Amino acid sequence: METIRIPNSATYSPVSLTDLMIAAPMASRLLIGATLPGRLIQAAAAGAYAGSVIGDWASRRGVRKIDFLATYTSDVKHMDEMPEERRREDIQRFSGELMEIHEPVRRSRELLAGDINERLTSYISEITGQRVETSSSVRELTLARLMLPFAIGSCDILSGDVAVFRNTGIFEPHILAHEFCHRKGYLKELEAQAIAYLALSRSRDPVLRQAALAERVYRNLRVLDGDDPARYGELLEETPLAGEVLEDFRRLRPPDQRPGAFTTAMRELYDSRMKLTGQNGLSDYDRGFTNFLYTYEQAVSEGRAS
Repeated sequence: METIRIPNSATYSPVSLTDLMIAAPMASRLLIGATLPGRLIQAAAAGAYAGSVIGDWASRRGVRKIDFLATYTSDVKHMDEMPEERRREDIQRFSGELMEIHEPVRRSRELLAGDINERLTSYISEITGQRVETSSSVRELTLARLMLPFAIGSCDILSGDVAVFRNTGIFEPHILAHEFCHRKGYLKELEAQAIAYLALSRSRDPVLRQAALAERVYRNLRVLDGDDPARYGELLEETPLAGEVLEDFRRLRPPDQRPGAFTTAMRELYDSRMKLTGQNGLSDYDRGFTNFLYTYEQAVSEGRAS
């Protein structure tokens, strides 16, 4: 099988090169009262960043990406609306399945990231006949956390630098898989959501599989709650979820979580950016993702996909 290795050299830097380019001059001015040292660091970081981006771009030129419409009979622009009753059935079914296979996440993030990256690489190669090998490095903090306060993780699509901002318990494997999809060249959020789910849900590793189920349940809940955190809590109480799994769902969307003006403005900006790049906006994370699964699974049941 053909193998393509994307270097992702920026991901191995002790600190984010993007953050260095932005923050070095300001930090230098504040700490020592001069901007020149900061600008020298900024220039060095910019050079290393540019080298990483060029290297990754050259490697990606030979990547064969999954053709979503041909493979799944659905893509970001071709989906059927999932009926509300089917969403409720999905929530009950997959919540129950999740509780049956649940086991606590004990692996370190580093080990988990390596397992997830390999699973993702293997799943994609089964479809494309090509192994696209990438870094499994993950940061805990970047400046993106301040710019996207509503986000749990981020990926610099040019350098492949991935960060996960907080511990999300059972959800973490899917979040990592989602960001690693971006690193492998799948830039649309719905595509990253779908590939991450399909790869993990077909894994023999219960920790990876339960993360996929949790993501599916959570996104259906988000569609049904009508953007009302209190309603989300009510819907949670109607599920079979219990114990630490239920707590993970509650922490992901606390009942008093109301966005401030800055968060709302950034969400609107990000939504607009997604639409400009041929996506449907932030709804691709939940309504789009679940509609995609509904459309694809209908095609599988009818023998039009596998």
